[in-house]
Amino acid sequence: MLIELRAKNCFSFSDEIRFSTKADMRNKKFSSNVHTENNFNILKTVGIYGPNNAGKTCLVKCIRSAMNILLNQKPRIMPNIFQESTICQLGITFLEEGREFSYDFWYDDKKEEYPYEKFAEITKDQYGNEKETVWLLKDIINGNCQYGDEDLLKMMPLISQSNLLFYLVDSSKFQQLAEMKRIVTKFASRIDIVNMNNIPLKRTINLMKNQNDIQRKVVEFIKNSDLYMDDFEYVDIDKIRVKMDSDEEKPEEKALDIPEQIMDQIRLVSVYRGVAVPSVLFDSTGTKKIAALASYIIEGIEQGRILVVDELDSSIHFKLTRAIVAMFNNELNTNAQMIFTVHDINLMDCKKMFRKEQIWFVHKNDTGIYVYSLAEFTAQQGVRDTTDIMEKYRKGVLGALPDPELIRSLLSLKGNRKEVPVDGE
Repeated sequence: MLIELRAKNCFSFSDEIRFSTKADMRNKKFSSNVHTENNFNILKTVGIYGPNNAGKTCLVKCIRSAMNILLNQKPRIMPNIFQESTICQLGITFLEEGREFSYDFWYDDKKEEYPYEKFAEITKDQYGNEKETVWLLKDIINGNCQYGDEDLLKMMPLISQSNLLFYLVDSSKFQQLAEMKRIVTKFASRIDIVNMNNIPLKRTINLMKNQNDIQRKVVEFIKNSDLYMDDFEYVDIDKIRVKMDSDEEKPEEKALDIPEQIMDQIRLVSVYRGVAVPSVLFDSTGTKKIAALASYIIEGIEQGRILVVDELDSSIHFKLTRAIVAMFNNELNTNAQMIFTVHDINLMDCKKMFRKEQIWFVHKNDTGIYVYSLAEFTAQQGVRDTTDIMEKYRKGVLGALPDPELIRSLLSLKGNRKEVPVDGE
């Protein structure tokens, strides 16, 4: 599970931002929303609010870039356009196999090199005291390297910086480096990132081709999301009566109009009153998005994956988004996690759904972008567990609204180490 994301000089983030999913166990409310393992307490869901073009999607992009780098793929990252430095700084803290690890790495976009890496394990005793044990430090900029094996230590300054260290050397010759690579890639391979405005059906189609327990759960989820649907199936093409010979009979959504996959999509049918029709042609955009998202949700919960969704509420009824979040918050979910961006304030409910630290905001003004949690607002500032958070947000007390004139809240942000200035003041 993802515990913390750190980013500096990445996309729209100039100063360092810290996004955390740590649970504050001083508050016992909604304990089922927290995954507890070996004295580590991690939130199962986190929702991120903010106006358009504030930085919510950039937060998702940072997670994607970190995942890509860890899996030996193209970084797909860029430095902030207002900074002279070409070095993007990323860091993640995560839970894997009941152990907490942190990994920080810098990417020089101009040189396409990684001049800095630090990997450490964090242990915690029964009293909550943390101890960091550094496995690897490679700081080429300052000439500081640490590792338990002298042979690798001597190699670090000499080898290429074009990738992470465990991808550049034969890690099988260095036991701890091999273990590091295994842990990191296992974690990163369990991350799924979905943009609700561009979500393909391929994953659901592949699941629907096999009759098994996950496939049945996907079908039930899709059926329950549509009050009028009798069934959802993947059928032989000869059972489809619709002809695909005109532009009018192609899906409206460009994300779903993929020529090489169109026949597979046509075989995915919704059944209404006993009549099977191709979902991609006849269903609403919302139903098609649910069909595409269903596989990520069910597999995520069944296999303990990390699902990151951008614009969760896009074209989906607010009751359904609440139900999806509730599935991840449920006590039956033992190790899956969902992080999502959202505009729908109906989800901003600390009375029935969320702990305060599960709600995050992204606020942008002339001086920068600020990422902060609702938990950083105290009772003295008028924010309690019983407070109507939706009303506070509407009034601009919490920031992260499109209209800067409504921002009248002064925060002392732990992650940013500065106050959020009021626009125009």
